[in-house]
Amino acid sequence: MEPSKVVLFFFLLSTFQVLFVTCMKFEVGGKNGWEVPKSKNDQQMYNQWASDNRFKVDDTLHFNYTKDSVLVVTKDEYEKCHSAHPIFFSNHGVTVFTLDRPGLFYFISGVSGHCERGQKMIIKVLEPASPPQSADQNEQKNDAAVAMATISSATLMSCIMSFVGVLFF
Repeated sequence: MEPSKVVLFFFLLSTFQVLFVTCMKFEVGGKNGWEVPKSKNDQQMYNQWASDNRFKVDDTLHFNYTKDSVLVVTKDEYEKCHSAHPIFFSNHGVTVFTLDRPGLFYFISGVSGHCERGQKMIIKVLEPASPPQSADQNEQKNDAAVAMATISSATLMSCIMSFVGVLFF
């Protein structure tokens, strides 16, 4: 491959990376997954894990477990380790939860006794970097986003065609 084609290839590759927004995927509990802590010393292990990470809007939490469940609850329900009407409930063995707003999320196990033994966690999702916009500014941003989406799809197609051209010609 000619040096100019190699440079073009790497330029196009870097263009693809800029086009994609990155979100993080977090595996709750690491290799052990979502389970009851093994000892009383580990009762804060999920909150310790959460405090070691930085979460932002659109990040996802992946819970892996067997014969258990994941509940998103209010602060009071978290403290009581019980919820009759959770905000979110899943017991499928693998649960993906998207952090869809800034603020605090409270998670507990729905199996009796598990929360009391430490299978619970508070996640703090950071505020976006920019300050909130007024309604007029949001409308202008939405118009700009539509225009950028059109430009981005055209740019993406152009990049794909250029990439194909480099490979075959």
